[in-house]
Amino acid sequence: MSAVSQQRPQAGAASSRTPVPTAALRGLGHPALWALVPALTLFCAFWLLPFARLVLMGAEVDRGSGVSAYLAILTHRQYLTSLAATLGISLVVSLAAVGIAGLAGFFLARHRFAGKSLLVASLTFPLAFPGVVVGFLVIMLGGRQGALAQLSLWLFDERWMFAYSLLGLFVGYLYFSIPRVITTVMAACDTLDRSLEEAARSLGASTWQVARDVIVPGIAPALLSTGAICFATSMGAFGTAFTLGTRMSILPLDIYGEFTNYANFSMAAALSVVLGVITWIALSVARRLAGGGLGAPA
Repeated sequence: MSAVSQQRPQAGAASSRTPVPTAALRGLGHPALWALVPALTLFCAFWLLPFARLVLMGAEVDRGSGVSAYLAILTHRQYLTSLAATLGISLVVSLAAVGIAGLAGFFLARHRFAGKSLLVASLTFPLAFPGVVVGFLVIMLGGRQGALAQLSLWLFDERWMFAYSLLGLFVGYLYFSIPRVITTVMAACDTLDRSLEEAARSLGASTWQVARDVIVPGIAPALLSTGAICFATSMGAFGTAFTLGTRMSILPLDIYGEFTNYANFSMAAALSVVLGVITWIALSVARRLAGGGLGAPA
């Protein structure tokens, strides 16, 4: 009886203590929930509801083919070619940007020299330019009156141009993708544990082995995330492509043409949904891979 009586006060004391953290959590939870209301309202009003309308509109009959717009995308060569070109150039731009700017970002993060701040500011300056300005810069380089055309005309008596093609679009996309990779890689390199590199060198690892086995795995999440961002940005970039010419067959220009030139709203909606889904999948896969422990310290 005494043992039972000793256990009851303990149970009562424990039960009297448990509501305290629960009440505290409830008190802290309500302000946090109310703080989410503006963000959720904007999300539903300006993204969820319009996107749901786009999904439904894309299922309507396409004016040009007489079938569902989603089915028309899969069965018409024009849209398949546009989709393949958009995916191809976005993937190539992402790989090139990560390869070129990744090395530059690592070098800038690990070395100090006179004029470094000015160089970093210059390399990241394209972030301030809209797509239209980037397209104009590509025209100034590879257009009919651009620097390359003037030089080739002087040397070979013919104009060399690339601005109004997928190559010009690649240069423009690469131009505004490089700053994103540089800033991300520099930040990732600052968080690397240099003791791991020193330990690898003390064990006889060469510079290449240290880079392959220590540095690259350490910044792999940053490379994946910034590569995915470059891919998504290139998939949906419109200003640069529109400045370089509307004859190129890529998804953003096709969406614009279907919407403004032909009033084919179902096809414009279907193309928009396809573009959004592809970029969302790319970002989700990269986020999952980057969060899977890549480069985590042992």
